Amino acid sequence: MRIATFNVNSIRARMPRLIEWLDSAQPDLVAIQETKVEDAKFPFADLESTGYEVTIHGQPRYNGVCFLSRGPISDVKTGFGDPSMPEDARIIRCVYQGIQIINTYVPNGTQVGIDKWDYKLAWLDRFEQFCREIGSPDDPMVWLGDINIAPTADDVYEAEKKLGQVGHHPDEFERLKRIIDWGWTDCFRRQTPGPGHYTFFDFRIPNSVDRNLGWRIDHIYASPAIKKACKKVWCDIDARKQERPSDHAPLIADFEL
Repeated sequence: MRIATFNVNSIRARMPRLIEWLDSAQPDLVAIQETKVEDAKFPFADLESTGYEVTIHGQPRYNGVCFLSRGPISDVKTGFGDPSMPEDARIIRCVYQGIQIINTYVPNGTQVGIDKWDYKLAWLDRFEQFCREIGSPDDPMVWLGDINIAPTADDVYEAEKKLGQVGHHPDEFERLKRIIDWGWTDCFRRQTPGPGHYTFFDFRIPNSVDRNLGWRIDHIYASPAIKKACKKVWCDIDARKQERPSDHAPLIADFEL
């Protein structure tokens, strides 16, 4: 089974590239982030014409998550399931081929010290609790998405300059570690150590992809029950090099179940 995560940075703007990528990569299930469209205006027909079933959780202009799947998914739920955090279309989960899949678009935080930064930290605290509420490490589970954290110096270019900034801050590291301590394994890092492997390349940096000036902020995690089934994980950098791409590249994992 091939699972992928892809922050498309507006699904309508990226539709031609997304359809090309689906045809090339042939994933069985894709977790999409930043669809940036309310449900009533979602481009179902474009995607369903490719043979994928579409399950959405959107809002106007911002955020938005969805699944594209070959075959049906079940037990779809959105949000944290309580009023503790605003309902801002950042979580959708489902069961696919017996595996619970959690797709998240973690808040960016924008700037250390402002309200949006505090919200990011609170969101991560709530997600730590959420993992314990929805399953056990003995259950087959995958958590994936745009996590908006580069957790080690190997995960961002010029890490010594970035330390303390949004996306590479000790407060984020601490919270992500507590989440991972539930039992999650970073599937990419389980197979690929070392620096220089990135999934996000800022449009504002000239030739950032060719210069490999990026951040590894898109992740795929597996529960103990399924981590050994993950045989290969890679970032599809070629998708980021196409005309009018997203600023993120897809991250793909193959599981043998």
